[in-house]
Amino acid sequence: MRPLTVVQLLPALESGGVERSTLEIADALVRAGHRAVVVSAGGRLAPRLLASGAEHIELDIGRKSLLSLRHARALRRVFADTGADIVHARSRLPAWLTRLALRGMPAPARPHFVTTVHGLNSPSRYSAVMTTGERVICVSDTVREYVLRHYPDTDPAKLRTIPRGIDPAAFPRAPMPDRDARAWAASLHPALAGSGPLLLLPGRGTRLKGHADALSLLAALRRDGDDARLWLPGAREAGREAYIAELEREAQALGVADAVAFTAPTDAIARAYAAADLVLQLSRKPEAFGRTVVEALSVGRAVLGWAHGGVGELLAQLQPRGAAAPFDPAALHAAARELLTHPPAATDTIAYSLRAMQEATLGVYAEFHRRPR
Repeated sequence: MRPLTVVQLLPALESGGVERSTLEIADALVRAGHRAVVVSAGGRLAPRLLASGAEHIELDIGRKSLLSLRHARALRRVFADTGADIVHARSRLPAWLTRLALRGMPAPARPHFVTTVHGLNSPSRYSAVMTTGERVICVSDTVREYVLRHYPDTDPAKLRTIPRGIDPAAFPRAPMPDRDARAWAASLHPALAGSGPLLLLPGRGTRLKGHADALSLLAALRRDGDDARLWLPGAREAGREAYIAELEREAQALGVADAVAFTAPTDAIARAYAAADLVLQLSRKPEAFGRTVVEALSVGRAVLGWAHGGVGELLAQLQPRGAAAPFDPAALHAAARELLTHPPAATDTIAYSLRAMQEATLGVYAEFHRRPR
C-alpha cells in the first residue's frame, strides 16, 4: 500500500479517550510510514503528538457557534494543501465542518471520509453526522448496536467494530496481594492504611461516575465486619469542590469518612490498580467502552461494575462474575463479597491491546487504498 496522508479532526487535545485514540493512531500511522496530520484547537497533549512525528494544525473546530462554520473553508484548504487521502472525524462538530468542506471539493481531489463513534450521544440529527462516514468505526459492539437501533438507515456493511486498546506493558500483571503497592497507597492518604480490602474507583469528579454507589458499598462491607477502604483518585479536581463536599457529607452520614480517600488524579494508575483488591466501574450512564475494565484486568485485579453499556459488554466477555444488575445495591454488595472471597483467575486481555486497535484502524484506511488512485 502506498503511503497515505490521514487527517484526524477533533475539538482539542486536552485529555480523554477521544484524544488518546487520536494520538495512538497518529503514532501508528507515522511508524507505518504514513503522514499523520491532526486538526484541533490544541491543548496540553499537542507536544506529545508532535513528538511522535505527526503534524498539528491549530483550528478551533470544536466551538459550538455559528461562527465555526467559517472554518469549513479553512478545512478545505487544509485537505487540499496536505493532499489528504483520508479525513477522519472523531467528534460531531468537526464531522459537520468536514462534510461542508468536502462538499466544496472537486470529486477527483476529495479525500475519503471516516468517522468514529466514541460515545452514546443522545440520538438527534446533530449526532447522526457520525454515521455518515464512508466507514464508521464503532468502539464496541454496544456502540454498533446503538447506531443501528437509533439510526436504522445506516448501512451495516460500512460499520467496523474496533474496541479501544491498552498497552499491556503499561499495565503489567502484579502479584496479589501487592504489599509494596498497598504501602505506597497508604503513604498517600491515611484513610488507605487499613488491613482490609481496598476498593478503587478511578474517575472524574462527576455524579455520573457513581461515587455515591461506591460509598454505599463501602458502608455495607464495613457493616459485614471488614476493614474495607475506598480510594477515589480523580474525584478531587478544580471546580468540583461542591460535589466533593457533598460526598464527604454522605461518607460522614454512612460512618465511613475515615475509610475513604478523595484524591486528585494519579499518574501512577497501574500502581493504584495493583494496590487494590477490587476495582469498581459504576458509571450511572452507560459508557461506550470502559477502558478501566481492561486496564484493571490486565494488572490482575477483579472488576465490579454495572451490567450495562460497554462495561457490561466487557465484563460479560472477560469476567462475568463482576457484572451486577444496574443500580441494585444488594446485587452490588453480593457480587463484591463473592469477588473478595473468591477472586477470579487472571484474565487474558490481549484482544483489547493497543496494537490490535491500531492495526485494525490502519486496516480500515487500507480498504480505500489497496490500489493507487
